[in-house]
Amino acid sequence: MATSTQTTVGNLVEFDLQGTVAGYWVAVLRVVTGYWFLHAGVSKYLAAEPFDAQGWLVGATGGSPVHGFLAWVGQTPWLLEFTNVMIPLGETLIGLGLLVGALVRLAAFFGAFLMVFFYLGNAAWSHGLVNGDLMGLLLFVTLGVLGAGRVLGLDAIIERAEVGDGRAAKFLLG
Repeated sequence: MATSTQTTVGNLVEFDLQGTVAGYWVAVLRVVTGYWFLHAGVSKYLAAEPFDAQGWLVGATGGSPVHGFLAWVGQTPWLLEFTNVMIPLGETLIGLGLLVGALVRLAAFFGAFLMVFFYLGNAAWSHGLVNGDLMGLLLFVTLGVLGAGRVLGLDAIIERAEVGDGRAAKFLLG
């Protein structure tokens, strides 16, 4: 288990996660979020009907700030096909990365990217601005900022491996 994780937000901030409840909690958040996305991706592959994002894209809430963009994607055949492939594949790969703790910051970035579109596309906000999509977005940001793959994950092993000059690992792992 990693002794600590560091992040820079203006100043260097270090969180000691070695054997603490916080460290284990970060690992639990990573695994639960990974399972959530892995399940979402795999269930799209196993569904009786192939995944089709067109209904959601074209029918995205009219009050959404990205409604025009989503409607355009839903009405452009090659973009719709790309979306139909990438959403289940992305959810599956993001979930796998989080579950095993490999390339967590990269997975968290793309998970947050998807959650921004899910949040803004489902902008009915009938229960206020805080909903499950926003909570998912916050989970991904938290996992990425804390470098959650270093806690009981493969990122701690990948980080120690001497591959090339180490810049790629530093970039992907933080």
